[in-house]
Amino acid sequence: MTPVAIAAIETSSIAQGTVVGDAMVKTAEVTLVQACPISPGKYWVLIGGEVAPVRASFQRGLEVAAEVLLDSLFIPQLHAMVIPALGGTVPPEDHDALGVIETLTAASAIVAADRAAKAAAVTLRDLRLANGLGGKGVLFLSGDVSNVQAAVEAGRVEALAKGLLSRSVVVPRLHPQMKEKVF
Repeated sequence: MTPVAIAAIETSSIAQGTVVGDAMVKTAEVTLVQACPISPGKYWVLIGGEVAPVRASFQRGLEVAAEVLLDSLFIPQLHAMVIPALGGTVPPEDHDALGVIETLTAASAIVAADRAAKAAAVTLRDLRLANGLGGKGVLFLSGDVSNVQAAVEAGRVEALAKGLLSRSVVVPRLHPQMKEKVF
């Protein structure tokens, strides 16, 4: 079941990040979706559940993270496509266009994915966080060209405002060989 709300804390310390994760799950009845070191030497905690408990756990996580906080997110009404994209469980579809949003943190990639999915009729293909990416987050989404353009624009706005956008692109009429690899 997809959680109604999610929250995440990204820290610059693996040791303190484990303390953050523990404090978050001890604060309220939430599900620990992910808790792990991510490159380069950061720690990532992602929780989900009902809005009020997730909000309470998120606030506690921010307090415990203190000076090691790198980025965070709280999304009270998560789009249903975000978790499947994060888990890499989205079935293939033959779409015309590809959109890619590359961010400097894992949290900003999830926010971009949620905003993109809510803005236009697209499919979130894949959402990758940090490991093997130098600490970045990257979202691949697909659909028709105009919807992909609208979704990429919506998804990049907050990351850009926070200085966490690395790059965003729209590839119209994606070549069949690339479709085979990406979709």
